[in-house]
Amino acid sequence: MTIVASPERRPWKQKPLVSETSPLLPEKHQDGEYGVHEGFNGASFSGAVFNLSTTVVGAGIMALPATMKVLGLILGSLLIIFVFLLTDASIDILLRFSRAGAAASYGGVMGDAFGRIGKMLLQICVIICTLGILIVYMIIIGDVLSGTSSNGVHHAGILEELFGFHWWNGRLPILVLTVVLILAPLVSFKRVDSLKFTSALSVALAVVFVVITAAIAIVKLFSGTVHAPRLLPDIVDHTSFLKLFTVVPVIVTAYICHFNVHPIYNELEDPSEIQSIVRTSLALCSTVYIATSFFCVLLFGDQMMDDVLANFDTNLGVPYSAVLNDIVRMTYVAHLMLVFPLVFFALRLNIDGLIFPVKKPLVSDNKRFILITTVLIGTIFLGASFIPSIWDAFQFTGATAAVCIGFIFPASIALRDTHGISTKKDIYLSLFMIFLAVVSSSIAIFSDINSMFKKNKVGPPRS
Repeated sequence: MTIVASPERRPWKQKPLVSETSPLLPEKHQDGEYGVHEGFNGASFSGAVFNLSTTVVGAGIMALPATMKVLGLILGSLLIIFVFLLTDASIDILLRFSRAGAAASYGGVMGDAFGRIGKMLLQICVIICTLGILIVYMIIIGDVLSGTSSNGVHHAGILEELFGFHWWNGRLPILVLTVVLILAPLVSFKRVDSLKFTSALSVALAVVFVVITAAIAIVKLFSGTVHAPRLLPDIVDHTSFLKLFTVVPVIVTAYICHFNVHPIYNELEDPSEIQSIVRTSLALCSTVYIATSFFCVLLFGDQMMDDVLANFDTNLGVPYSAVLNDIVRMTYVAHLMLVFPLVFFALRLNIDGLIFPVKKPLVSDNKRFILITTVLIGTIFLGASFIPSIWDAFQFTGATAAVCIGFIFPASIALRDTHGISTKKDIYLSLFMIFLAVVSSSIAIFSDINSMFKKNKVGPPRS
């Protein structure tokens, strides 16, 4: 039976979604004929903003200050705003083609435009991107709780400061305890809706981090003890010029939220609010990114590490410095722990869809759910144990999977234009996005390979 949707309603909410175009994340509405939970009337504007903002902010707030060391405050801030606008445009393309093709997910839109191969490519990229992001989260958690070293300088972790160095507060034992006691219980939830309150709390914790950092920087500014910020990049040769491109994948990765837009859209009480939700979330996150980068540059200058949280272990030159250091680090570690399961949902569902495309839904198969969850948690743990720097992880995911998810795939969908709805603006914008993504990523990868051969470290010092 064919159901024809009215123009006012989203076509993908009017048919069961247990097919090749199933959402990348499990929909909330899965109990009734069309997947509606009894008593659920739809998600609110604020709840949707919290969930999407949580997907965006993640660990990007920790890596972006390091990009300001390379670009300078002016060029860095302009690039953040530029990527924000491109991200908004790419999500708009996805939503318009979703309506035209009655697709309920990003994978559905890719499948509509490029068939099964298109959807598989997207799944692989989402897996690479989310896996890299989750490894970054765990690296940061390990850095803050157990400490990290850079260029012969050891930055003590919170537990080491409180209890001294012991075998049990080393990096490996701490990561094991974090996984078993905190992350494993959080990722055991089967529905995104179960995490709505943790999403709100995670955004609040990120704001607390920004407010405290700003307050410290302002106090030091009035006392005349802040570092003079670098406004523009320092270009002295072709190597330093190429180095500028290595930050682009880092910033792109910090804005990747495309795989969570459809699940949030599917749950909205008022579907017409989705564009306002996307723009509000991206604007909020951009403000947080720029503010954090500015104040961290004032505080730490060229001494800033890839993971700026690791800098909060020294005397900041303000009253109660040690207490403020611990508050800043603990609030953001708690934020990452609460973001972790939301990103993990996308990773788990895409792995399942890629390996078991014809099996029954993952939420109804406990054995498969437990197996996939356990294997993925173990993989993330191993990655965080052997990848030394969040800069490495961000550059790899940003230069490969993230640019595909954020720009290349949406632009390709508009150029393919299977429904004849692309405008001239869409065509020109899509060509520009593909050109920018390919060129910047290629130069970033070349620069990293070149630096490895020369034994020079590209970008900020690695932790």
